[in-house]
Amino acid sequence: MPFISLFSFDDMRKSVCQLRDKLEDFCKEELKKISDRVTSTSTNIVPSTRNDFLQCKSVRKQAEKLTECVHVLPVEVNKRLRLSENNRVITFTDTDQSYPDHPDRFDVYEQVLCRESVCGRCYWEIECSGDVEISVSYKSISRKGRGVECLFGFNDQSWSLICAPDRYSFKHNNIDTDLPVKPVSNRIGVYVDESAGTLSFYSVSDTMRHICTFQTTFTQMLYAGFTVSIGSSVKLCHPF
Repeated sequence: MPFISLFSFDDMRKSVCQLRDKLEDFCKEELKKISDRVTSTSTNIVPSTRNDFLQCKSVRKQAEKLTECVHVLPVEVNKRLRLSENNRVITFTDTDQSYPDHPDRFDVYEQVLCRESVCGRCYWEIECSGDVEISVSYKSISRKGRGVECLFGFNDQSWSLICAPDRYSFKHNNIDTDLPVKPVSNRIGVYVDESAGTLSFYSVSDTMRHICTFQTTFTQMLYAGFTVSIGSSVKLCHPF
C-alpha cells in the first residue's frame, strides 16, 4: 500500500516553525527565571569582612548618610541619659537632665531612638562601655509607662543585642537567646538589609567576628536605638 501523506510540505514546515518558536519562548522564560534568581541571590549576599561592608557601594552610601544624620534628639532621650559630642555619645547619669517634656521621650526606661531611619542595606558601628543594648525598632514603639511595650526587645516592635562585659544575648518579642560568642571588643557593627529582612551584629576589632543574625520580615521603617544602664555609655562611630 503506498504511503499517503496527510500533510503537505508547507503544512509540515509551518508546524516545525511553530514548535521551534514555542521552544525558544520556553527557553527564554526559563533563562529569565534563572537570571532573576541569581540577581536576587547576589543582591542579598551579606558582606563577609569589614572591608566588604565599607566597599559595598549601596551599603556605604546609606552608612555615610546614617553616620552623618544619626543624632539623638534631646526631645526623645530619657532624662537620665546625658548627650555629648554633638549628640553622638550617650551616658547614664544619676541626675535628671533638663530636657523639656515631649511625647516622643521614653519617660521611664533609659532608652533613646535615633532620628534618622535605616533604609535599604546599611551598616554602622557603636562603641560600648558597660551594660548596654544595641537595638533597631519601629518608630511606633510605645514611650510612656513601665510596660513591656516600651522596652527594646520585649515586644514585636524591636530587636536588641544585649551587651555585657562577659556575654552577649539577643532579645525579640520577650524571647531572650544566649549567644556563644564572647565579647572581645567594645566596638559593635550592625548590618541591616531591610528588603531581605536580615539584622546582623558583629564584634569589630582588627578583625570582624560574627555575633548573630536574625531573619524576619520588616513591615515598618527601622530606627537605631540604645538602652544605657547605670555606669554605662555608647558612642555612635564613623566607620570610614
